[in-house]
Amino acid sequence: MKGTNLGEFEELVLLVVGISNGEAYGISILEEIEQRTGRLVTVSTIHTALYRLEEKRYVSSEMGGASKERGGRKKRLYSITAEGHQALMNARAIREELWGLMPKLNF
Repeated sequence: MKGTNLGEFEELVLLVVGISNGEAYGISILEEIEQRTGRLVTVSTIHTALYRLEEKRYVSSEMGGASKERGGRKKRLYSITAEGHQALMNARAIREELWGLMPKLNF
């Protein structure tokens, strides 16, 4: 398995999966990231991050039900795992510690 550190984009994807409470899928993640960050993101970038997160065991996935809107196709739904939640908590703690060390700068 690759390293378990979270990259910046992986962290964003994992956060969106977490707040989606088991209802996250590629396009919904893409739309949330674009809306919140103003970044343009491709579906393949989202899926690549999801594959890496699944490999690290930070997310799990299952096939959802078919829908008429998707022409009867199913979509893969993602959920955050306990390991994924812990990885987010660790990343947050590190960031908060570093922000706490930031001196007050007078620009």
